[in-house]
Parts: sequence; structure tokens; C-alpha cells
Amino acid sequence: FPVALREELGSKLWVLDELAAAAGIPREKVHAGDHHASHAAYAFYASAADDAAVLTVDGVGERLSTAGYLASRTSGLSTPLFQTNFPHSLGLFYAAFAALLGFEINEGEYKFMGLAAFGEPRFKAEIAKLATVTADGSVRLDRRYFAYETGTSVGYSARMIAEFGEARQPGMPWELGDARDRRYADLAASVQEVLEDRLLDLARILRKKTKSNTLCIAGGVALNAVAIGRLVRESGFENVFVPPGADDAGSAIGAAYNHYVRTQGVAPKPLRDAFLGPAIDRQRAAALGEAFGLSVTRSDDAEAYVARAIAAGKIVALATGRAEFGPRALGHRSLLAPPGPASVREALNRAVKHREPFRPFAPLTRDEDAAGWFGAPPDATTRFMTGLRHVPPVPPGYPEDALAAVTHVDGTARLQTVGEGFVYRVLGELAALGLPPVVLNTSLNGRREPICTRAEDVVAFFRDSQVDALVVEDLILTRR
Repeated sequence: FPVALREELGSKLWVLDELAAAAGIPREKVHAGDHHASHAAYAFYASAADDAAVLTVDGVGERLSTAGYLASRTSGLSTPLFQTNFPHSLGLFYAAFAALLGFEINEGEYKFMGLAAFGEPRFKAEIAKLATVTADGSVRLDRRYFAYETGTSVGYSARMIAEFGEARQPGMPWELGDARDRRYADLAASVQEVLEDRLLDLARILRKKTKSNTLCIAGGVALNAVAIGRLVRESGFENVFVPPGADDAGSAIGAAYNHYVRTQGVAPKPLRDAFLGPAIDRQRAAALGEAFGLSVTRSDDAEAYVARAIAAGKIVALATGRAEFGPRALGHRSLLAPPGPASVREALNRAVKHREPFRPFAPLTRDEDAAGWFGAPPDATTRFMTGLRHVPPVPPGYPEDALAAVTHVDGTARLQTVGEGFVYRVLGELAALGLPPVVLNTSLNGRREPICTRAEDVVAFFRDSQVDALVVEDLILTRR
């Protein structure tokens, strides 16, 4: 509901009445939260900062698409220092071009981001005119190129096609050696750079307004790890924090945070980790594995088994502890593989994930190894895999292609670091074997499926995949 309508209707919001009734919750316990204020609350209160500038950027939530705030654990969230209303939206700007290249809106933007690394931004000057930021922090689009009000499935107008070429047919195989697909990659690279530039504009304006050293970001656009990497390097903030599930999933937590602060008068504690989902039922996994004819054995040293399998070039599905919240696999529901050579990435994309050949995979290492292997110590973005790092040359004594499967074509990687847990111990075992303390980490799921959570999910995935082994806590499942 738009804010004005919600204020006008007050307690007569029948949607909330229906929600309360369906959930069996007293109506007075059901509250409506402002969309962007919820994004902002999640980004800030999930962080460890005492005060911060907060930037929210998405497609649209109620009437807003962008807002900037100042937040404090003692005084809470300010009213917006600047804001932009629909239809002027950086999220929808990005989505429209993603749709032009054949990707599904609200689904394919991350594919668009991966494709951008293969292109050259030769259309940047023309595209930059379509999305600008004023000195006071307002986003402005040239609406002649967009069709959000009339075409929600694509979002682009006939004028965009006339200037930038015919739309690519969805689902067509990509051939980046083909001139037409190279042109699409160049468009993606141009749009990506314009988005980064506009986010930098907003961040610098917010820095000037707040004088804060910390920037917290949420909204769907905050999932663009390439842009976050530039904000870390160039925005002028000493710290940049993006929480896990920074899109609309996280706004549900933010709404609860805001209500807690209003009713309790104190700030919630920072988010410790992203493991907020259901725990894995190892006994159920064992029973299902045996029912499907798999070999199920218990190990007193499952971490060493995983390390030896990775050292042998195998792919291991790992399910341990509680499932991750958000779209990133952070070591509890992950596929682990060697970080090189490049053929590992190609095999995973082709035979396991069944996805586009240009899609990258992420590296995972220990906190203490981040500087040596990735050129800088861990930070707030490596904790939840929300930013991008440039990958330096491999340290002496290791093959040059040791990180080739986790390094994107532009020499970057979306790094995750860990300081404890099952995967941390696996990395230690790899180091003890004289191998890089790095693994390829990708989500435990098939194409167009959510990340596996329950025992049923992980066993079904393993049964139907070309993964070499499934490890559930201390159980090792293999094919007979």
C-alpha cells in the first residue's frame, strides 16, 4: 500500500485483517512497516556500527525506489535525507536492460552482472544519459526509454529498441564468440558501469550529508556485488556493510527491527551469522540415502574426507547445521570443489548447475588466509559474500591456474571468508596437504531451484546430480 493510502485507511487495512486471521495471530500483533524504512533498519541494525549512513536502492517499494538515511543505535533511523519515487528507479533501469538481453526481470539480473565482465562499456556515454543523479540525491530516468507502467514483463520501450537494437530472445544459448552476443555483452558492461557510477554518486552525497564513516546498504540493488566492490574502494566510507538477504527477504527482518525499537526502546544486537534456516536432519538423510540405494557411512573425521576428495578433483555436496538466510551459499548448504583449474568451473556449469557458460563461481578461504591469497584482510563484505575482490597472482610454489575456477574473466572474485565451523576445518586440512586453503563454493541446488534446506532436498539433489559425494554432518553418502 502507498504510504498515503495506509495513513488514510488506518486500522481498516483489510489485508492485515486477513493475514492475522490466516496465521491465527491476534490482529493487534500484526503491523505494517514502511518498505524502505524496513530495508534501512535491516541494513543498519544487522551491522555492528553504532551509527551509519544508510542507502536503500531497489526497483520500487510502495512509492519509493531510493532513499538515504542517518542511523544511530541510540536515536534510531532518521527521516529520509533524500529520496526518489517511482518510476525513477535504478533497479528498474537495470532490470529493463536485463530484459532487453533476454533475462527475466527480478530473476536474471545477477546473470546480467556476470555477463557484463565479458564486454566493453562502449555504449556507456549514451546509456549514462538515461539515468542521472541530481546534486540533492534524486535519481532521474529518461522515461522515453522505459515502459514500467505498461509493460511489467520487459520494462523497455520501442525507443530503447530503436537506439540499442533488437531484444535478445530468452533462453537462446550464448555464443560470446558471435558478434551479436558480443554486442549484448558490451551493452551489459555499459549498463553495469552506469549503475556503479550512480550508486557512487548517491553514496558520496550521503557521505557529505552524514559525515559518517560507515555505509550500510540494502534493497535488491545491494545484491550487485560488483557495484558494492566499487563502493568499498571509491565511496570514501571506511566501512561498507551489506547484510545477507539484502533484498525484500531482509526487509521482513527490518520491519521487525523497527517495531522492536519502537516498542522496547533499545536497539537489537547485530546479526552474528546468516544461519537462520532449518537444521539438517542427519537421521532422515541416512534413511533416505539407504532407501535410494546409496552407501551411507559415518565418519569421525568428515572434514578430512572432504579435503581429500577436493584434493582429488572431486565435487562434494555439503549440508551441515542450519541453512543460510539469503541467496548466498555460505558453507552450510554448499557445493565444494577445487578452486582450479578453469575446467572445474566449466564442468560445474555444464554438468551440475546446467547454466550459462559465463556464470562465475566464488572462492572461500579462512580469515587468516585472505590477505595472502586475495590481497587484503577480511572485511564486512567477505563475511556474507556481498562484495568483489581483485584476485592477485597466485603465491609462489603453486600452479598459476590454482585459482582459475574461482576467478572471473575480469580478474575478480566474490570472496567469502570464515573463521570457524566445518568448512574452516576443511580448509585447514587442505593446507595440511600442501594445497591452497581455498575452495570453490557454490549453492547446493539445481538450475532454477532454491537452495536445498531439508534432508529430502539434499538427498534428492545428490541422487539426480553428477556430484561425487554428499556429506551431511558426520555422514558420507556415495553411490554404490
